[in-house]
Amino acid sequence: MTDSETRSLPKAGAPDGVESPDAVPAPPARKGGRDRYFDLLRALALFRVVLYHLMGWAWLPIVFPSMGVMFALAGNLMARSLDRRRAVEVVRGRLRRLLPPLWLLGAVGVSGMLLGGWGPGDDGEPGWWWIHLTFWILPVSDPPYGEGLPGVHGLITSDWAAAMGVPLWYLRAYLWFVLLSPLLLRALRAAPWPTVLAPIALSAALESGVLDLPGWRVEAGLSDLGAFGACWLLGMAHQQGVLRRLPRYVVPSMAPVVAGIGLWWALTHDLHEGHDLDDMPFAQSLWSFAVVLFLLHISPSWSQWPPRLRRWDRLITLLNSRAVTIYLWHNVCISVTEALWDRLWGIDVLAESAPGLLASPWPQLPFVWFLTALCVVAFGWVEDLAARRRPRLWPDGRPTQTTATHRA
Repeated sequence: MTDSETRSLPKAGAPDGVESPDAVPAPPARKGGRDRYFDLLRALALFRVVLYHLMGWAWLPIVFPSMGVMFALAGNLMARSLDRRRAVEVVRGRLRRLLPPLWLLGAVGVSGMLLGGWGPGDDGEPGWWWIHLTFWILPVSDPPYGEGLPGVHGLITSDWAAAMGVPLWYLRAYLWFVLLSPLLLRALRAAPWPTVLAPIALSAALESGVLDLPGWRVEAGLSDLGAFGACWLLGMAHQQGVLRRLPRYVVPSMAPVVAGIGLWWALTHDLHEGHDLDDMPFAQSLWSFAVVLFLLHISPSWSQWPPRLRRWDRLITLLNSRAVTIYLWHNVCISVTEALWDRLWGIDVLAESAPGLLASPWPQLPFVWFLTALCVVAFGWVEDLAARRRPRLWPDGRPTQTTATHRA
């Protein structure tokens, strides 16, 4: 998730200024400013998420495990904030940034679902429907959404509510990690690697059936904790200097082995067609852990862009500034694009002369991003208000007129 805080690294030490012999050394201090390497990873993760939801290619999470990367970057920022401020203030600040964009999505989406006929009877237990509806306010569990609602002819399909609701698992998992982070950081400082590896052990226990919990809401939360908890903790460990204690040869030697085990598990224990890591939490935990560990191992500190990447500065800045908005709305944009694209089959000239073009999802990709850009303009300002910044329509890093006048 995005975070506008500067990436200054305070020194970490034992309480009362006494250094413990087992204390994790703090990473060397560096000047404030954004870490552009992390910004690049987040931008690539967002682009891959959109591409995956449009194309549906099962190999994309293997090429780049976006969710693991995003959780790791968020864990890094969380640990940095916990080093600087009290835990209560940090958690409150994260919730303040996370929830308003969700509330805006809910105001639009839930209103549309209610107008489409969604109501307590669709939940099966009318009394619980009202309680589940509160998850749109505080997503400690997946917010409910209506399935099979009528679409808007020619504009959006009947699966629009699912398109809006399915990605919300990420916010639920993110919320869990934020609430647990003060405890996770204490555990990380006391026993770094047992803490980092504990989520993988949890995922293995769930996969093998050793740990069997009733209730899909609890099980879904623990499943995501096992799949991506190690990535969140790797981000925290990177900020705390844990990875720097390892000899330089350890990660390049170990990461491919762990990734190979994850890939082997995915190919030999697939319970779903397509070998999609998103359907296999244990394989996801191993593969994402290995890739994230390697990416953090090579982590260069870019306070400024390398020459080849400077041309992408504004785009990457925009993607980082509006990561929550893009993630929440892109699936709806895909649903609208697919509905409009289907209408082109009704044009005889196109259907006869370019059937391959109409059948390909590639021409839809620019239009998906165009609609997503409209959502950035229409809804992205909520992220600024949540971060207590002046609202901007297109925050690509370009100086505003007010800033330019002030500098002049």
